[in-house]
Amino acid sequence: TVEALEWDAGTAQLDLTLETQDSGHGLSAALIYASDLFEHRSIERMARHWLNLLQGIVADPQATIAGLPLLDGEEQRQIVAQWNATAATYPLDTPVHRLIEQQVRATPDAPALCMGEQQLSYRELDQRANQLAHQLIALGVGPEVLVGIAVERSLEMVIGLLAILKAGGAYVPLDPEYPEERLAYMIEDSRIALLLTQSHLRLPCPAELPVLALDRLALEDFPVHAPALTLDPEQLAYVIYTSGSTGKPKGAGNRHKALTNRLCWMQQAYGLGAGDTVLQKTPFSFDVSVWEFFWPLMTGARLAMAGPGDHRDPRRLVELIHAHQVTTLHFVPSMLQMFLLDEQVTGCTGLRRIICSGEALPVDAQTQVLAKLPAAGLYNLYGPTEAAIDVTHWTCREEGRDSVPIGLPIANLQTYVLDAELQAVPVGVVGELYLGGIGLARGYHRRPALTAERFVTSPFGQGERLYRTGDLASQRADGVIDYRGRIDHQVKIRGLRIELGEIEARLM
Repeated sequence: TVEALEWDAGTAQLDLTLETQDSGHGLSAALIYASDLFEHRSIERMARHWLNLLQGIVADPQATIAGLPLLDGEEQRQIVAQWNATAATYPLDTPVHRLIEQQVRATPDAPALCMGEQQLSYRELDQRANQLAHQLIALGVGPEVLVGIAVERSLEMVIGLLAILKAGGAYVPLDPEYPEERLAYMIEDSRIALLLTQSHLRLPCPAELPVLALDRLALEDFPVHAPALTLDPEQLAYVIYTSGSTGKPKGAGNRHKALTNRLCWMQQAYGLGAGDTVLQKTPFSFDVSVWEFFWPLMTGARLAMAGPGDHRDPRRLVELIHAHQVTTLHFVPSMLQMFLLDEQVTGCTGLRRIICSGEALPVDAQTQVLAKLPAAGLYNLYGPTEAAIDVTHWTCREEGRDSVPIGLPIANLQTYVLDAELQAVPVGVVGELYLGGIGLARGYHRRPALTAERFVTSPFGQGERLYRTGDLASQRADGVIDYRGRIDHQVKIRGLRIELGEIEARLM
């Protein structure tokens, strides 16, 4: 039996060693640690967790070691509940294209979309998307109908994406630069009902698949008003394919409700206005592109499209930033580092928001941004394709640490660092990062077994789902999350997920 457990912090003084002594009246213990390696409060937590473990053994001697608790009730509440108190009220029943239509009514003549010398006002963009949406509906597009779109970056790309949503469908981006075999697989696996493309592109389409060339459409006979269509917020907005460990890519389907939540949070956090311009340069097969397209259009800002291939050229990006007076843009950290090498970067004084995601952000890149572009805020976001874009956020600042954290959960999202038994791990301990809340994807398209494997039941709620990210993480004493690597062999190349199993399957 354990009658009393006491921890004397004063005895913890100086490698980490546990010394015990049987006094005849009980067992006394002291932790001796290297003060240049450990913080005192970390040792106090460790001692408390050791006592919790002992109490757990006494309470249930037959339990497995892995099943015994380390956290006491107060710590459990803090980690599971307090750090996930992210509730916010947004119009979650309103899909993003309806929010854009509200902006059209508010500022119909304001510039909405530009590329080179081409420009569309909010009214012009909306009317063209409405006409295309009516044609799509006439061809059978509606709720839960998947529509493929394979186009180069252009005004037609934005019109097509918006029209698919207005018609009630879900879009499936197909990057024309992908290998033909991969495109053929995605077209077959997604079972798209229709493909939107451009006349100069040649795609591996089955003969029976209807194909529309967006640059050759005659839409004059279709109405310019928005289709009168009511959508369930749980219905699909888009399906984006990502690398698969079995050798075949898999599509993650995200819902209107999750997308609205993500974009409303982003506006609340970073506040775009009529004077802002967002540069759309991310390939639309990468889910970061989703907020690049729709966030500026629902807030009265302007969306500037980079040309095909421009996202790979730092000097061209500098030119676009100046030409379009860009205030907001996204980088994967590897491209950010290339961008910072350009000698003209310091002249981009109009930048107000630089948003990073897709890879771990190096401290050196953070330091350079803060030094070279002091007027710009640098924000590190994190999120898998299996959620609506990003799920955590961090405002970068010099901390004197050797890593940049991925931060805290966004509104209506929850993050948990868990062990193999789905128990919350203590502060500073590495576990797997699990995600919960409104932002989760519905699952993998036409893969119920994989969906069941990766989306599990939460041990903390009333049957809610959690997504197993496969990412290792730990939490600081204030709940801030540090990314610590992967539990598998997945790697990132310029922000894109690559499962090495997919390469192995091809080699075999």
